[in-house]
Amino acid sequence: MLPEHVTIVEVGPRDGLQNEPGVVPTAVKVAFIDRLSTTGLQVVEATSFVRPDRVPQLADAAEVLAGIGDHPGVRHPVLVPNEVGLDRALAAGVDEIAVFAAASEAFSEANLGTDIDGSLAMFAPVVRRATDAGLRVRGYVSTVLGCPFQGAVPHDDVRRVTTALFDLGVDEVSLGDTIGVGTPGAMQDLLAALLDDVVVDAIAVHCHDTYGQGLANTLAAFEAGVRIADTSAGGLGGCPFAPGATGNLATEDLVWALHGSGVSTGVDLDALVEISAWMAGVLGRPSPSRVVTALLATRNQPDR
Repeated sequence: MLPEHVTIVEVGPRDGLQNEPGVVPTAVKVAFIDRLSTTGLQVVEATSFVRPDRVPQLADAAEVLAGIGDHPGVRHPVLVPNEVGLDRALAAGVDEIAVFAAASEAFSEANLGTDIDGSLAMFAPVVRRATDAGLRVRGYVSTVLGCPFQGAVPHDDVRRVTTALFDLGVDEVSLGDTIGVGTPGAMQDLLAALLDDVVVDAIAVHCHDTYGQGLANTLAAFEAGVRIADTSAGGLGGCPFAPGATGNLATEDLVWALHGSGVSTGVDLDALVEISAWMAGVLGRPSPSRVVTALLATRNQPDR
């Protein structure tokens, strides 16, 4: 059974735009975040304080944060990879951060340059300093349903990293199907293996849509008790390690499914569609979201 209400974490401005082949102007990023922050979304992940030479698309993180307007009740977390990133984030005045680990040793080495134990050791002082400063901290765990390098990822490895992040002091962990290979059954099997060890209210899911399973997998997680999901407006995003990946589950596709099933999100779907259509125009390509495409086509039909 689906819950009565769920929380959507919008990751388009960070996870979506960081995968763009070109750099989106700072003013456009700020406008994107400001517009999303007026739709009823409670969380809009703004940017990432990673090394500018590694992710030039987000090199303007401090400028983006400085430009965002005042949106009471809306959180704007940022991703940080290490203490250097945390220093930059604190200087920019953030009040919430996220750290990102992987359940696959091979993916951790490729993405973070260290094994899982090394990544956790790197995050420990970040989480400690952030919590000491009064910041909320989120943890991401990548490749929970499959890795492009090692294939299947054992549930025990996902459990190990997830519980380790909670032990470090994070408030919430988002489980990522980074390359979108999961299925509803696999998602529910994973959650069944995890939920004896973690509090379900502190778990989110982050499903990519490479194989068209993002929506089904997210709904399967909700049926298993999860109440938080990450999505990206217009389906922006992707994964450099997943050839052909189409990006994150589109926020509009999830909202359409939930509202049609009687689940409250607090999100204005029509406003989201307009924002995604605007961003698609900025990027010069149509949105991969089926709901955005369908609703825009309906609006553009001539009167009969």
